[in-house]
Amino acid sequence: FQQDYFTDENRVLKKDPQQDYHLEYAMENSTHTILAFSRELHTCDTNDKSITESTVRVIWAYHHKDMGEAGQNYHGSNRGTKSLRLLNPEKEEVSSASLPYFDLTNKDVPVPDKDTTYWCQMFKIPVQHEKHHVTKIVPLIQKGHENLVHHILLYQCSSNLNDSVLDYGHECYHPNMPDSFLTCETVIFAWAIGGEGFTYPPHVGLSIGTAADPQFVLMEVHYDNPSYTEGLIDNSGLRLIYTPVIRKYDAGVIEAGLWVSLFHNIPPGMPEFVSEGHCTLECLEEALGAERPAGIHVFAVLLHAHLAGRAIRMRHFHNGKEQKLLAYDDEFDFNFQEFQYLNEERVILPGDNLITECHYSTVDRIRMTWGGLSTRNEMCLSYLLYYPRINLTRCASIPDIMEQLQFIGVKEIYRPVRQTWPFIIKSPKQYKNLSFMDAMNKFKWSRSEGLSYNELVLKLPVNVRCSKTDNAEWSIQGMTALPPEIERPYKPEPVICSSSSCLHCSLFLALLFVVQVTAIPIENIGPFV
Repeated sequence: FQQDYFTDENRVLKKDPQQDYHLEYAMENSTHTILAFSRELHTCDTNDKSITESTVRVIWAYHHKDMGEAGQNYHGSNRGTKSLRLLNPEKEEVSSASLPYFDLTNKDVPVPDKDTTYWCQMFKIPVQHEKHHVTKIVPLIQKGHENLVHHILLYQCSSNLNDSVLDYGHECYHPNMPDSFLTCETVIFAWAIGGEGFTYPPHVGLSIGTAADPQFVLMEVHYDNPSYTEGLIDNSGLRLIYTPVIRKYDAGVIEAGLWVSLFHNIPPGMPEFVSEGHCTLECLEEALGAERPAGIHVFAVLLHAHLAGRAIRMRHFHNGKEQKLLAYDDEFDFNFQEFQYLNEERVILPGDNLITECHYSTVDRIRMTWGGLSTRNEMCLSYLLYYPRINLTRCASIPDIMEQLQFIGVKEIYRPVRQTWPFIIKSPKQYKNLSFMDAMNKFKWSRSEGLSYNELVLKLPVNVRCSKTDNAEWSIQGMTALPPEIERPYKPEPVICSSSSCLHCSLFLALLFVVQVTAIPIENIGPFV
């Protein structure tokens, strides 16, 4: 038999009065026990969790003996957890076993014994003179370094470079970084911790081999080493699988959200704080109007934040009217970030605007959290995979700084001859000669002050970032725009519990347990939790 159980804060199993899980079949052999069951996505049972497109943390445990009259047997070490997107549609994959590939991997990179390192290495795409399409990209993470390698970005660089840039790697964003690295601004692929390989849809591919395609690429690897471990040597990277059979469309990537800077900041002690990054109507109007008035088709999205991140939503507006969320994850897991395939491709048109909405919790922090590169800093970004490719690589925003200063009582700053950071505060006396960061940390933040500050920053004018390839810019870049007047907070669509309301609302999930000692008899299957 099978039963639907739940657990309380004391980890005690209790039989659920509302039985929502239904056994479909059970099977076992000498090594495996397989249980397959189904339930409605939204049961409206307070003891069940709704299953949505957000991350789901699946917790499993088993014992080699059946559950007896005395209750469940303690599972001991036979347990685990895994973050999954149960509703992320699987893409039909053309077998890639016979397709050619090339690897872009670091060679014996010495990872410093410090919290955060960004390592950059230049590569030359080996496929030249003839168009091909990359159909799949797979992470090659060195065994044992699954928690060290936080993310990998692949950038397209200037086509005017030569092979001399291939000789060595260097720390990214370093004063001594080679000038050639500065030509690499266009993201063509992104992978983050917990993600698996990405397969492009059958009608889309990443174009390589022509003059318009990447010839030199920069691979940026973010190493996260909070324990300051010494002597780490890494050889991680990416595998690109490609085909000479040309697909209908070339894929592009747009980085949207908040420009990574200290202008993005979150007060300490906040159970929830919301930041917004704007891909503005003005940027999309100019870029799409010039290159693709019929719009672009988004087919996958990667939502990206760091350790304080709790939820991310990609809101989509057309002519001021809000559409269905482009992508969302209300159960964001820092250790599980991958591209979400959209159930249906979404067309983005001139006149649209996109908002990356990030929710954070800083209840365990006593100092400000700043936008920055470290995982202890924060980001609020979305990477949109789309077709056909246009000359738009970044559509982001930076909030105005002066009203942030005024909120904490700053009256005057020393005006530098050139715009340098950090600038120094002149008055009032309690902040005299302090930097912006020092003054924000000195301010006595309370939750009510944090809420007031949150209301302020969501309404601040934003500086528009609207970039092309090769460090070029659309004319709207650097302009100031007002954020649109939108409904806050976002109101999700009401949950419908009735099974008759949807023909496809039932989730069919198979769980596989590997039992090494004794197989579990299926006649007396224990509870499902």
